[in-house]
Amino acid sequence: MQRKILHIDMDAFFTSVEQRDNPELRGKAIAVGGGKRGVIAAASYEARKYGVYSAMPSAIAKRKCPHLIFVKHNFEAYRKASKQIREIFYNYSNFVQPLSLDEAYLDITENIAKHKSARETAQAIKNDIFEKTQLTASAGVSFNKFLAKIASDLDKPNGIAVITPEKAPAFIDKLPIGKFYGIGKVTEQKMKNKGIFCGADLKKFNKFELAKMFGKSGKHFFDMVNLLDNRSVIQKCKNKSMSSESTFYEDIESFGIIALKLNTIAKKLINSLHKGDDKIKTISIKIRYKDFVSKTRSKTLKHYTWSEKEILFVCKELLKQEELLKPVRLLGVNFSNFLSENKKNNGQTYFDF
Repeated sequence: MQRKILHIDMDAFFTSVEQRDNPELRGKAIAVGGGKRGVIAAASYEARKYGVYSAMPSAIAKRKCPHLIFVKHNFEAYRKASKQIREIFYNYSNFVQPLSLDEAYLDITENIAKHKSARETAQAIKNDIFEKTQLTASAGVSFNKFLAKIASDLDKPNGIAVITPEKAPAFIDKLPIGKFYGIGKVTEQKMKNKGIFCGADLKKFNKFELAKMFGKSGKHFFDMVNLLDNRSVIQKCKNKSMSSESTFYEDIESFGIIALKLNTIAKKLINSLHKGDDKIKTISIKIRYKDFVSKTRSKTLKHYTWSEKEILFVCKELLKQEELLKPVRLLGVNFSNFLSENKKNNGQTYFDF
């Protein structure tokens, strides 16, 4: 099955959040960060028209755009918006690889959203992002990460670009060498000195020649230009941990009752685990005594599991490790070290670009 990879890139993320939250800044040239002697962190599209970009010294930015407004960064707002956006991603893919607060790869090969095309999925994600955050995003759609990232920059802002397997060879041949992701200005100039101006020129060299000229990066360049980018979207599990605990109305001394209570708490947590498609490797229990002294016991398995029988057995074994010399007022169970499995999809699995 041909992979479908998305690269979602928020449009001028920091400045867009500032313009959203401060109506008086909308439509104006603004820069986040900077100051008299600083370097700006982000520039709005209105500022970019004057040649102002991120990492530019404030003094130069001000000369290029005299009416530029400098805004102090608000990372709390940026992180909040980023979290909302990532939650949306998981509605469309089990494989999400955030690159920063404002961009991520998604593998949507398994069509869990049941759309007719990958473009339709990308548009749905963009729509959800705007509805939730009032921010726009650009999307790139292709069959590998390299092309998807390039595609997301082709129709900015608020656009979608698709590079299909059929169009990819001609597209890559014409692509200016400076547009290749991972080729900076120094390498770009070095390539131009060797007569390499576009993808077609780069294709003339084999892997060994490129490695000789550019070291380890040479192999990477060879794979990219020959459409051999088979890198997977590195899965970032949305759950870091999940836990449940219970404080008792009266302190408990009986090991049998404590074990029964722990079993109930663990089963509740297991039911939550089974609602998703996650497996766990680390199981922990928490015991708080009458005098408020707390103890924890943990075990990391050699394999991932979501078996109720296995998890309950581990919880009981962890409980047995504690002597329980004092009455217990609270018990808790925690699952961590997650692995997400592909969601079972009873609908359409194949879909077009």
